[in-house]
Amino acid sequence: MSRLPSLYLSHGAPTLPIDPELPSAAFEALAARLPRPRAVLMLSAHWCTAKPIASTAASPETIHDFHGFPRALYEIDYPAPGAPELAREAAALLGAQGIEAATAEHGLDHGAWVPMLLMFPQADVPVAQLSIQPQQNPAHHFQMGRALRSLADDGVMIVGSGQITHNLRAADFSARPEDADPRVAEFTDWFEARLAARDIDALLDYRRQAPHAALMHPSDEHLLPVYAALGAAPDDYSLEIDSLGTYQRALAMTNYIFEAPAR
Repeated sequence: MSRLPSLYLSHGAPTLPIDPELPSAAFEALAARLPRPRAVLMLSAHWCTAKPIASTAASPETIHDFHGFPRALYEIDYPAPGAPELAREAAALLGAQGIEAATAEHGLDHGAWVPMLLMFPQADVPVAQLSIQPQQNPAHHFQMGRALRSLADDGVMIVGSGQITHNLRAADFSARPEDADPRVAEFTDWFEARLAARDIDALLDYRRQAPHAALMHPSDEHLLPVYAALGAAPDDYSLEIDSLGTYQRALAMTNYIFEAPAR
């Protein structure tokens, strides 16, 4: 099997599967043009722990970790099988690189099951979730990706799920996509230029170097998964940018695909 790409997905609001005004179809289209993984290792912005924990749940529950949304959202069940052996292997790979990790049973939060539901609606791709550490910096998550990247040669798709810009206080839920705050584009343009240039040092220092970094990310958790996906990529990765627009004025939905270059 050829090496699988690693992904960073902007998973948007929990309503992505049920709101026709949101770009849900783009996720299934993305999955259709990528190699099918034997399993997914998912790092979501919504499972945060002090040290990495890989979920060994054989049948992970669908966690509805949100409040005040339409009833239809709480009735969604995503019954994908877990991947306990992959979870244990991921924890071992992290440990071998000096990153203390553990295993425990945990369900799929909406940062995990929403994109999985849209990409693999038949729920037939096993998925293991790996927690992030918001008290740690981007470099920690980049090194996690580095420790895990051999999995991509064994049919595993490493997926970071967050939001490329995430400031709910700056959001306007009545805004149309054309009403986007121009500072969103200034931030994403900077970030994508550094990704395309493979300028890892600048990316790791985004808080100091990127325009409007504190406005776009008052806290890091929705951006940290991109560093795990980036770390899991080959040094000479090719970058695909899948821009789905900006919603609620301040929430950009852009997906990044890090692939091995054609030989």
